[in-house]
Amino acid sequence: MTISSWVSPLLLVALLTTIDYGNSVGNEPLLIRAARGEPVERAPVWMMRQAGRHMYAYRSLCQRFPTFRERSETPAVAAEVSLQPWRAYGVDGVILFSDILTPLPAMGLDFNVTEGGQIEIDPVTTRDNFERRMLNTSFDPAKKLPFVADTLKILSEELRGRGVTLLGFIGMPFTLATYILEGRTGTADGFSRTREMMESDPNLVRDILDFLTERLVEYAQYQVESGAQIIQLFDSWAGQLEPELYDEWVVPYQKRV
Repeated sequence: MTISSWVSPLLLVALLTTIDYGNSVGNEPLLIRAARGEPVERAPVWMMRQAGRHMYAYRSLCQRFPTFRERSETPAVAAEVSLQPWRAYGVDGVILFSDILTPLPAMGLDFNVTEGGQIEIDPVTTRDNFERRMLNTSFDPAKKLPFVADTLKILSEELRGRGVTLLGFIGMPFTLATYILEGRTGTADGFSRTREMMESDPNLVRDILDFLTERLVEYAQYQVESGAQIIQLFDSWAGQLEPELYDEWVVPYQKRV
């Protein structure tokens, strides 16, 4: 038995907007009011970067900037991709075009994303490996991830006074830990490497989760300081765990973030 992968923090904002609070309209953007649990006149709508794949404008841009990291780490390009759904559909929020793995190189671990969506990482397999590659790496988002702030600043200026909410986002500790331990998306074999490490070296897994928690909080703060008004949280693979494992390996770190 597993918990549905849809039961994750990324849905909390949407769930708040399903309640009928009446028709009062505030002066702040709809999505911000909904996220606070205030009365809203309708459910806010925004679109993730994946939605861009159906858009001709996005596919055309991919021909000029063929890799995901090139698109997401070039501020003018990332801002353009972020804005495309808003320009096409007039949605209530614009979310930063990025990836949950984007901060990993700043933590000492590089990654690659193929155009088919395959993740490629040299996995962490031992404590020595973790300490050598990640633990002793200073985390400085402003220095190592300047394109994130630059993109958010472009978007903040573009959206100023338009009643549209600017969202940043981060992956949550457990989900990022699976990529670090698996070296890939672990769905094919039920996250076997992660599960094996949780049993054979639970202290190492906890240290990795602690490491990620501290740095993800700092990364979220960096996005807010750069213009993000809401941070959307993704724990994409937490729902693959059984309830007792979810409570042990996911919930404490979610709460800390």
